Amino acid sequence: MSGDEQAVPAKLAGHHVSIAYGMQSIVEDLGLFVPERRFTALVGPNGSGKSTILRTFAGLMAPSRGTILLDGRNIDKLPTKEMAKRIGVLLQGPVAPEGLTVRDLVRQGRYPHRAFFGRWSDEDEAACEEALMLTGTTILAGTPLDRLSGGQRQRAWIAMTLAQRGEVLLLDEPTTYLDLAHQIELMNLITVLVRDHGKTVVAVLHDLNQAARYAEHIVLLKGGRISAAGRPDDVLSEEAIADVFGVRSVIIRDPVAGTPLCVPL
Repeated sequence: MSGDEQAVPAKLAGHHVSIAYGMQSIVEDLGLFVPERRFTALVGPNGSGKSTILRTFAGLMAPSRGTILLDGRNIDKLPTKEMAKRIGVLLQGPVAPEGLTVRDLVRQGRYPHRAFFGRWSDEDEAACEEALMLTGTTILAGTPLDRLSGGQRQRAWIAMTLAQRGEVLLLDEPTTYLDLAHQIELMNLITVLVRDHGKTVVAVLHDLNQAARYAEHIVLLKGGRISAAGRPDDVLSEEAIADVFGVRSVIIRDPVAGTPLCVPL
């Protein structure tokens, strides 16, 4: 980790975290630092533990060992509703009831903030309208989800997480199944959320060059352990790509962004 990153406080941090499914160990003794108000990308081959780590840091799975902290507090000690207020999670392949409109879906994001049988408030309405505006889905608010394109549907789900108004967004492979134009649109949205709205975003990504261009912090995973973590320039090297992915490559400069660009051989 670079000196610049050490100066940024950790929004989420895992200390000696191990995760298992039954008797099968997935992650061993993980030490993970997620800088506040930054975009962190988790990258690595299939089976490296990316999605499992994301679920565990969201509080959806309990580690078999270790501690996960949110702003220095153990998430095990935080009430479920407080976690839901502070962390928005979008997993792979979310499913909504048939006929649900975009606005209906986005309103679901306000659930953690509402008392049982509580009335819909002006704050709830403002949060939903802001989420629709940020994701460019205001014009689609009355449209059923099953009539949307893949990119539109993904933006609607992200709007739901934004309606929670949490400080942290955890996204599991958010660009999967999206065409190139919608991938760029989504990554630009994440950039705006971090830069202009102070969000901390962690996303599982498969595209190394996409991660290098958009993420400020990259965690390279191999076999449930961190192989390298830090800024793209510090993490993505020809040696690291060969070790983690078993692929020979050349690293050049992205002619547009100036970030590392991996060219497989």
